[in-house]
Amino acid sequence: MRVLSKIVIFFVVSPASLTALAQPNIVLILADDLGWNDVGYHGSEIRTPTLDALAKTGVSLQQYHAQPTCTSTRAALMTGKSPQRLGIYRQFAKYATEGLPAEEKTLADHVKNLGYQTWLVGKWHLGYARQEFHPNSRGFDHFYGHVTGGIGYWDHVHGGGYDWQRNGQTVREDGYTTHLLASEATELIRSRDPDRPFFLYASFNAPHLPNEAPDEAIKAYSHIDDPFRRTHAAMVTELDTAIGQLVNTLKSVGEFENTVIWFMSDNGGLNRFSRPESGSIEFIEGVADLFGTPLPITILEFLRTNGLDGGSDNSPLRHGKTSVYEGGTRVPSLVHWPKGFPPHESWEFVSAQDVLPTLLAAVGTEIPSDLDGGSRLAVLLNEDAGPPRDYVTNGQLGAQAYYQWPWKLIANDDEVELYNLAEDPLEANDVAASNPELVDSLSQLLNDLPRAPSLHIPLYKVFWDPDFFGGVEDREPWAELTE
Repeated sequence: MRVLSKIVIFFVVSPASLTALAQPNIVLILADDLGWNDVGYHGSEIRTPTLDALAKTGVSLQQYHAQPTCTSTRAALMTGKSPQRLGIYRQFAKYATEGLPAEEKTLADHVKNLGYQTWLVGKWHLGYARQEFHPNSRGFDHFYGHVTGGIGYWDHVHGGGYDWQRNGQTVREDGYTTHLLASEATELIRSRDPDRPFFLYASFNAPHLPNEAPDEAIKAYSHIDDPFRRTHAAMVTELDTAIGQLVNTLKSVGEFENTVIWFMSDNGGLNRFSRPESGSIEFIEGVADLFGTPLPITILEFLRTNGLDGGSDNSPLRHGKTSVYEGGTRVPSLVHWPKGFPPHESWEFVSAQDVLPTLLAAVGTEIPSDLDGGSRLAVLLNEDAGPPRDYVTNGQLGAQAYYQWPWKLIANDDEVELYNLAEDPLEANDVAASNPELVDSLSQLLNDLPRAPSLHIPLYKVFWDPDFFGGVEDREPWAELTE
């Protein structure tokens, strides 16, 4: 049995920190475009009882930072490296010819070498054009879900192509994606090899656009006037219910106590106030008033839906998805491991690129020396963690942020801003003018950051045929377009 054959004795931080335990299972749960104020335990009106309970009995990370866009965050999670080092500066469009570099070792690769069963259920978004970019080639024994950035919840279509597969084969099936993903994940847990630990990457597409949820779920939020927020709330509660099914399945098979559950969002939530003021929202609203919806020009319709349909709430943080302000990067996150981590609320800085080394430390294996992230296991153990590693995010139109806790430098062309996040978490007081030497120092570190050439296609190709989420099929399924 695994309990007898996979005992690993390891001492991290202090000999009393962790006792002899079977290697824990790992369940990494990623929400898509979930805002700071979209979870109950942050005071939201949205009901998330499962996440609330996990946060109360686990480690609630109040200073967890992702990247502002999904592909960048996923690259950091899977490699422990800065996306900039990998050549990833924004999300991959559907015509992307590249993917997460094939030579990079993923979290699935690392734990598979330790004997783990490895499963990905949900969204990949790290490359699809060649088989070497697909999850089954990146350390995952089993993949069920979609490879592109977002699909219709009922039709499973992205950008005109059907995108729903199991291990490289298109799967035609009806159902709401959140429900289907939960069913697949729970079945994998039930049918696992009980003598080996498992790693489940449950990468839900909720609550990413399009705004779609079961009617009954939407009716439960009939008191919310804004229709986008109402449906968004329903999508989040459906996600929470799915996570509850995972938790209940872990309990039913006796694995809950020794499973590390790490939940997070891939970036801040999307709403019409997500981005810095530029007049673009007013322009799109004016065009929609003039021509009606859907807009007759494809790219304008794409900009309209992405600019106006988001129902998330990142308050009290500034802006949201694609922005380097805190609303784009500081997101809900919690970690739960009854056998290993004492319940507490942590205000220590943790980033997406810290997740891989932290989990490797938790399972007692060696951490590669070439990572940009570092183990924050001491944070989860509620012990003295020491300073975090510096962290960089890339946002829209070339904006960047350099974190050297508690300082945050924002650079956008020739303009810079500086904030002390420990004293000013809402970024209300720019102190760049009074700290010129620190601005120069952080600016130099930002300029010296290792950067690989961009893996992205030119933006004009994206505008020519945008990545619509859901809609009519007009081309082959994405699983069948792979070289």
